[in-house]
Amino acid sequence: MSVSLSSVSLSTYIQMVSAASNIIDKAEKFCEENNIELQDIVEMQLYKDMAPFTFQVFSIVHHSVGAIEALKTGEFGPPKMPDNLNFESCKNMLKDAETNLKNIDSSKIDNLVGQEVIFKMGSITWPFTATDFILSFSLPNFYFHLTTFYDMLRMKGLKIGKLDFVGQMKLKN
Repeated sequence: MSVSLSSVSLSTYIQMVSAASNIIDKAEKFCEENNIELQDIVEMQLYKDMAPFTFQVFSIVHHSVGAIEALKTGEFGPPKMPDNLNFESCKNMLKDAETNLKNIDSSKIDNLVGQEVIFKMGSITWPFTATDFILSFSLPNFYFHLTTFYDMLRMKGLKIGKLDFVGQMKLKN
């Protein structure tokens, strides 16, 4: 059995971004019920040298929607995060990402196997094949930021678990 590029990238991103979108909805309700300021979540860091919650959300989108775009354009770089993101903009980013990903034709992604994707950051240039870009760069970064997003909300007391993190699995019919 072969696995397609779209199944390891697009399908995974849809599943996990949808899960993150559900989690952020639960977080909003939890904050309202527990008198937690949404701005406290937005500014939260796990450790002082780590990026805040907003960066984690932005990076989830960058390493999903942005990664799929990189497959098409052949180029990827560090995210250019907007200033002054608030909780609502984080929530909307995830919802928009979910919608955008669901509107991508998987066959167009599968046709990009073997294409080159170049990561550029300053003087750094890393050439990848499309498959290696997804498997060795994009997905590890995506899961890193998704896990950090999850952990930040758990640390605030949000009652979520592994099934929330995993979201809607692709079960046999």
